[in-house]
Amino acid sequence: MIDFQPTDEQQLIIEAVRQFADGELRPIARRCAESREIPPKLLSQAHELGLVASSIDPAHGGDGERSAVTGCLITEELARADLALALAILSPALIALPVSDHGNESQKRTHLPAFTESRFLPGSLALVEPDIRFDPLAPNTRARPRDGGFVLDGRKCFVPWLEGGSHVIVVAATENGPRPFLISRECPGLGTIPERNMGIDALPTVELVLEDVLAPPDALLGSDDDRAVRAMIDRGRVGLGAAAVGVARAAYEVALEYAKEREAFGAPIATKQAIAFKLADMAIEIDGARLLVWEAAWRLDQGDTVTREATLAYSQAQRVALEVADGAVQVLGGHGYIREYLPEMHLRNARGFAAFEALALV
Repeated sequence: MIDFQPTDEQQLIIEAVRQFADGELRPIARRCAESREIPPKLLSQAHELGLVASSIDPAHGGDGERSAVTGCLITEELARADLALALAILSPALIALPVSDHGNESQKRTHLPAFTESRFLPGSLALVEPDIRFDPLAPNTRARPRDGGFVLDGRKCFVPWLEGGSHVIVVAATENGPRPFLISRECPGLGTIPERNMGIDALPTVELVLEDVLAPPDALLGSDDDRAVRAMIDRGRVGLGAAAVGVARAAYEVALEYAKEREAFGAPIATKQAIAFKLADMAIEIDGARLLVWEAAWRLDQGDTVTREATLAYSQAQRVALEVADGAVQVLGGHGYIREYLPEMHLRNARGFAAFEALALV
């Protein structure tokens, strides 16, 4: 039976992350977006909370407290403060979790300890491709066998590329379906083109160009089929669903506070039926999307296949995020269109969920 009440331990995690998000992330979110930079000190502070390291097995330096539900709670709270900063803080999971789930013992010993050390180590995952016909299970990026390893060719986009990262997981098509490859960012033939996106301004992303990139045999993660990629997509959709709920919450809270303070015809606009009904609809939609995300996460923790639940949850959450963010802009009226206020940034960030895949894993 699904229990939607966070445990005492999860509630403590929520409160700790919320305090960090409200105290450290939200005050500088706009500044980071305008400068397109994230202070390294902020990432180090977030790393000290152990948000990713707690999910890594104790044999490799972590705490072994892996829970998709807990991951969703953390992701929602961080994204409520700012989506770009949340994705940057959680980027180590883009490598640490796939290696934990699908790596062999040698790969785990080699790569996982670095994510539990004192230094923040960002991760990168290259799944989406710059093609309107893109299918995550049928990528155009190819991996051809050569000398016991593989040679990769193709292009990827929306790839997080924070400074200091050492590797990137690239999903490429093989004779046995799509497979994930763990590639060094210094590998010859790997090129990057900086992107300028509509939203998530503070998070540096690149278009990744692969030209005859040689991947050694030990770069391949998972078994000889597409199960690893399918699992990454499912976990990515659940994680991004939680992030979308966080963005929707942020937009709703700004709109609610503004509606209580802004007066028209002698009364707060929150007392006007049109505004009150819009705010009520926002709250209902957010709670509904959150429950779908939690159900998918709970089923992940039970070891179930959640492709259907993850897809439904993400589809609903991204729709709700966009509609609530747009509604917040409407509630603020002309102020909603001004960069001095947050709703325009929430709306731009929410628009991206329609194109994102696996930018946050749980």
